[in-house]
Amino acid sequence: MLIGGFIKQSFIDYPGKMAAVVFTAGCNFRCWYCHNPELVLPELISKSDLIPPENVMGYLTERKGWLEGVAITGGEPTLHADLPEFIQTIKNMGYLVKLDTNGSNPEMLNKIVAKKIIDYIAMDIKNILEPQAYNKIIDVSHPAEVIEKVKTSIEIIKQSGIDYEFRTTKVPGFHTPELISQIKTQLGQIKRYTTNDYRNENTLMNASGENKT
Repeated sequence: MLIGGFIKQSFIDYPGKMAAVVFTAGCNFRCWYCHNPELVLPELISKSDLIPPENVMGYLTERKGWLEGVAITGGEPTLHADLPEFIQTIKNMGYLVKLDTNGSNPEMLNKIVAKKIIDYIAMDIKNILEPQAYNKIIDVSHPAEVIEKVKTSIEIIKQSGIDYEFRTTKVPGFHTPELISQIKTQLGQIKRYTTNDYRNENTLMNASGENKT
């Protein structure tokens, strides 16, 4: 597991819970408004000081009974083959676990759901669910293939029995009210859909501007 950042306490990353936040390194999308390019671009990841997983586990061990959950975000966590084992270790400590994903790896998502080791899933919906439109955001070489995987992930989540939300980061001038309405229509009957206003800041930085690792 490549860990590029760790926030020790957050009240906003896991709805209704006080949680630590683990940022995995590596992503298969190239969203032009990405908050954390140092977790996405290989040339920046290679220059980063990655955090040993044992450091994260050590902190979580110390905070058992105080923190309620752990949010795993990225980058894209489902790209890591050892994600199920990482989640299981956290679950064994008694924590609730929330997973953030872009939905591009339904095979891994299905594996995690089947193991019943996740408590909350938040999946980002970038644009309307059509290859050319979606690729205006994610900039990949095979958008049609990716959009089918995204659609599969949506159905896995909807049928999982796990608490979830779909969400869109609204970029001014791009995500119009009409576009958001189209996305909601395409998602169909779901538990929860949220939108977040785009903020031009790095989410690995805390309020005082210090990187929490």
